[in-house]
Amino acid sequence: MKAYERFHKIDDDFRNPFARDRDRIIHSSSFRKLEYKTQVFLNQEGDFFRTRLTHSIEVSQIARSITSHLGLNESLAEAIALAHDLGHTPFGHIGGDALDECLKNDGFINGFEHNFQSFRVVSSLEKRYKAFDGLNLTFATLEGILKHSYPYKKSFLPPLIHEQFNLDTHPSVEAMIVDRADEIAYMSHDIDDGINSGLISFSDLSESELIQEILHKVQSEGIERSEDEMFRYRFSSHFINHLIYSLIQYSKERITIDRDEHSVGFEPKLETEIKKLKKLLFNKLYQHKDIMVKMFAGKQAIKGLYSGLMEEPKMLPEFYLKQLESKKKHRVIADYIASMSDRHALSFYNEMYGKLY
Repeated sequence: MKAYERFHKIDDDFRNPFARDRDRIIHSSSFRKLEYKTQVFLNQEGDFFRTRLTHSIEVSQIARSITSHLGLNESLAEAIALAHDLGHTPFGHIGGDALDECLKNDGFINGFEHNFQSFRVVSSLEKRYKAFDGLNLTFATLEGILKHSYPYKKSFLPPLIHEQFNLDTHPSVEAMIVDRADEIAYMSHDIDDGINSGLISFSDLSESELIQEILHKVQSEGIERSEDEMFRYRFSSHFINHLIYSLIQYSKERITIDRDEHSVGFEPKLETEIKKLKKLLFNKLYQHKDIMVKMFAGKQAIKGLYSGLMEEPKMLPEFYLKQLESKKKHRVIADYIASMSDRHALSFYNEMYGKLY
């Protein structure tokens, strides 16, 4: 199947195929719900902090910059970037882990996996056409959402998926670039949000050589750390630019020779520094007591919603209740919970059990 082809025929359009994919994703209900889904800080923490929606937009911007410079398909990268997190549950990764645990504890061994859920959202769960399910995106956009950077041979995937997408192969270079753009975006904005929240400081992160290098660039502009907002802004700008330029420089020769995950990335020393920084963020920020308390509450909300709906599925909205006629109850309930925003999940939990927080 060609990259721009679709599984269902559509009328001609003035847009290129991948721009049409992008527009369908932006106008989907799942995309709108990302506004109130957690990135790291719960949406209720304040308007400043990133959500899944702002994160997706930032990933898209970075991916477009890289693909444009490398002469690749900017619209394809944009579409994949905007859709890559559609399958995330409320409360970030901890919510997905909780839902996966609930399903597996009930004997449903396939559990929950947010990458595949993102694919399911655009290929079947969104309802926009009478004749078929999903958004009818192009092959390359669907493949990029499903695989990210790597071959994606998973035991829970039905044989039909392998027949259609050959899970032993890598996706497009554009998809690989989105994967690295995702990494650049979340490191940058998690540092910014973490420092703005007071949970970490630049001093906490200064054991990273990469952070030291970026701090030196900011200070060379004559900006002092006491100038808090401007310092953070200039840090984020230098951090993103440094990684974009480094990725372009390292990858531009390789992607013409070898189209696998090693063709898109950073030189080995920088790759090592990025791994060290991610470990530092995990220890200093993601495992911070204040974050863990909120995430634990989110985890209990997911478990409570799942347990309550499994016991009494008539609490499901009509759209999902009708699906019980043709689909397994556990998967319908998991799809409903995954579709929720943080505030919807908390509101429904509190309606079921009383106020959580």
